[in-house]
Amino acid sequence: MEFFLAPLEYMFFRHGLLAALMVGALFGLIGVYVVLRGMSYVGHGLSHAAFGGAAVGFVFNFNFYAGAGAMGLLAALLINRITQSGKIKLDAAIGIVTTAIFALGVAIISRVRSFNQSLEAALFGNILGITDHDLIIIGIVTSATMIIMFFLYRPLLFSTFDNEAAKIFGIKIRRVQLLFTLLLTLAIIASMNIVGVTMIAATLIMPAMTARMLTDSFGYIQIYSIIIGAITGVGGMYLSYFTDTASGATIVLFGALLFCLSTIVKHIRERRILHANLHRHGNLIHSHPHDSDHGIQHDADNK
Repeated sequence: MEFFLAPLEYMFFRHGLLAALMVGALFGLIGVYVVLRGMSYVGHGLSHAAFGGAAVGFVFNFNFYAGAGAMGLLAALLINRITQSGKIKLDAAIGIVTTAIFALGVAIISRVRSFNQSLEAALFGNILGITDHDLIIIGIVTSATMIIMFFLYRPLLFSTFDNEAAKIFGIKIRRVQLLFTLLLTLAIIASMNIVGVTMIAATLIMPAMTARMLTDSFGYIQIYSIIIGAITGVGGMYLSYFTDTASGATIVLFGALLFCLSTIVKHIRERRILHANLHRHGNLIHSHPHDSDHGIQHDADNK
């Protein structure tokens, strides 16, 4: 027990641990919808746009979150606007908008020839430099996002799996999509100082994919993903402390390890099911597989 309590003597570690816990749980929840909606590239692109905004804010002496938030939200709105006509696909719009804003940030940095410490933290992550102000921002974003997504569970569920059914039930798909993108943007901005722009996409996807390996139930995927995200953040922090490695990178590597373990568990479970279905008739061995839906199971009608 003393082995785990020793790092807690340091305030910077306690701050980092709390931030990793909140961001891990937040990414665990929001990452489920990112993966199932095929929006992994969106998360990657919005993080780059937010970094471009942080760079612009640095030049004009804006608050870090103000600059990153303004550009991140602008990118989200522009992407939604460009894709409304259907002529330009989502991946193309993301590539155009977010890359342009990121390039603007890089151009500004090269112009002023100065690299602020906060920008370096946004790019590579600096969880041990988390302040009380950062914790408040992360806490507000995490709480607000979870509350909003709780009340939007039904619209998000329908619009994720069946757009036609969503329209029948009167759900405004485009509004739900825009709101979710805005929540994703805020989550990315709040977590930039934790793992950095370069690794946000990985931390956003890994908990959800790990949970997906363990269950086919949509409800359980969300619960497992939140727990796995929190464990990834906390476990990665402890590993980084004892191995003296970069916290953001260690959190990502620990998440990758959990994902690998989940694939092994899934493989073993499938082998057991296959073995249980085998039947012997003399020298002939064959199987009777059970009819099952290998897709994600959900019960939207009962929610």
